[in-house]
Amino acid sequence: MPQLKALTIWQPWASLITAGAKPYEFRSWRPPASLIGQRIVIHAGKAKVDPIVALGLWNTLMERDYDEDGRIYAAETCLHAELALPILERACPASIFPDLAQLPMAAGLGTAIVGEPRLGTDIAAEFGVPRANDSDRDQHANWGWPMLDIEVWPEPIPMRGKQGFWNWPTPTEFMEANHG
Repeated sequence: MPQLKALTIWQPWASLITAGAKPYEFRSWRPPASLIGQRIVIHAGKAKVDPIVALGLWNTLMERDYDEDGRIYAAETCLHAELALPILERACPASIFPDLAQLPMAAGLGTAIVGEPRLGTDIAAEFGVPRANDSDRDQHANWGWPMLDIEVWPEPIPMRGKQGFWNWPTPTEFMEANHG
């Protein structure tokens, strides 16, 4: 069996994927053809969550029902609000939600199958974003990689990440690195 590849994703995005709230990982490039249809590890990077970004996303999703602009701004996130809000609350400053556990960092969270990539503009339309309002996505995230068949691990597995795709250690490699 081939070794699993891993992809390091900053928080809160990694947890949003494993919660099913973020069905696409957006990148400016297509995934390698060899990984389409393959299971990968979703790894949360060690970079600290930007609380301003998390709070901004939380506010955007909370205001989705106020008016048409709120609906469009929320749709532009390409997040499923009902699944995303509890994750974003954990990413917000502790002074706002003091009783919530923080999101795991520098750890594998679970796995997903990489689906056939789609243009970001097509995905935005799927979420109800008018074409004219999607110019931002054209600049930085041309491709949406469907994250399918999510399997969340019971506990995060601490692990240093790397840029791009990298090999997730086999159980033997993991034991040797941590107890060797």
